[in-house]
Amino acid sequence: MDTRKLAAIEFSLSWSSAYARHRDRYYIGRVDFWRDILPDGMDKALPQMASGQTYEQAFAAGSLVPEHSPRSIVSFPRSQVNGTNVELQAGRFYPRGIAWRPLNSFPENLTPMRLLEVSEETVVVDLNHPLAGVPVSIGAEIKETREIGPQRGGTVQDIAEILTGNGPGMQVPLNPSGIYEDGSYPYPRENEEDDRLFYRNPRMVHHLDDTARAHVSSLYARLLEPGARVLDLMSSWHSHISPSHSSCSIAGLGLNEEEMRSNSALTEFKVHDLNRQPVLPYQDGSFDAAVCTVSIEYLSRPREIMKELARVLVPGGLFAAVVSERWFPGKQIVRWSDLHPFERQGLLLSYFINEPGFADIQSESIRGYPRPSDDRYGGQELFSDPLYAVWARRMR
Repeated sequence: MDTRKLAAIEFSLSWSSAYARHRDRYYIGRVDFWRDILPDGMDKALPQMASGQTYEQAFAAGSLVPEHSPRSIVSFPRSQVNGTNVELQAGRFYPRGIAWRPLNSFPENLTPMRLLEVSEETVVVDLNHPLAGVPVSIGAEIKETREIGPQRGGTVQDIAEILTGNGPGMQVPLNPSGIYEDGSYPYPRENEEDDRLFYRNPRMVHHLDDTARAHVSSLYARLLEPGARVLDLMSSWHSHISPSHSSCSIAGLGLNEEEMRSNSALTEFKVHDLNRQPVLPYQDGSFDAAVCTVSIEYLSRPREIMKELARVLVPGGLFAAVVSERWFPGKQIVRWSDLHPFERQGLLLSYFINEPGFADIQSESIRGYPRPSDDRYGGQELFSDPLYAVWARRMR
């Protein structure tokens, strides 16, 4: 058997929807060019590349996932959903296993389907892949390459299936004006205890591991201009602004004074409860940018806050929000924990879409990187905390 070449590669899936431009990044630490299945064209180009090189290739709709088919939109009686007490909401994604009998499937099938319509009698679902009908491009950044000797056995990875599976496309809202809402606003939360009491004691904890925090800092470094006036919304003891942007002035707005006083990145801070007073205590056009890191899920009045952000940003000013899969249990809005991670990103997208003060909306996800071995969850979780970001700029 011949010597085989392995590579660690960050792939990126880029595409556009009616609302935004999207980029979904996925790190695969062991790509076997001899064994694994790469999309046509990439299977010839990538094995010839060295560490640090990049490659991108466009793919027509239907090249990576099945073509969109009207026959994949099906209806069946509501009574055939497993468990008549299952809460169903139009626009949401559900595993096919909840309706395995009418879909000729099996109860364990987790393949997502989008619920289009629901009544007391009938359910209409879309079985098409979330990216069906969408042209995409795949980028590849070679992080590392190495050669290994002859081996036998092992598993085969379908790279296109990994990149397009379990999420990408699900962040696009079906109806952004009413996405994932049940008519309750302000959004209820499991724990409605006064936030000033809940946050009265400092919590010097991270919701992200070291690798994920580095990715957040790298993202903000890409988006923020040196010397920018930045609002760190829902701030705490640690900001995620890269040290390379030390020329930025950063104003923290949060609920615990001791936490923000411990944050050396902040040039100023204010204690303010956004759920009680959804008004930002700043003048119009006070900031060039605003960021909110793993906290926006706590906002019960995001509509008002988005309007306020548009007000306090200069024309062309940036607002970026990043979420992951950890939060203070109970303080998140009720709907949040029920959503698929990419649906949460879709909820964030709806915040931007429904606020006319923002334009040029973009989203990005980062998944697949290994969790640091010394992380507190290193023995329990294989991957670093995934990230789901959305950003846009204030209308000029």
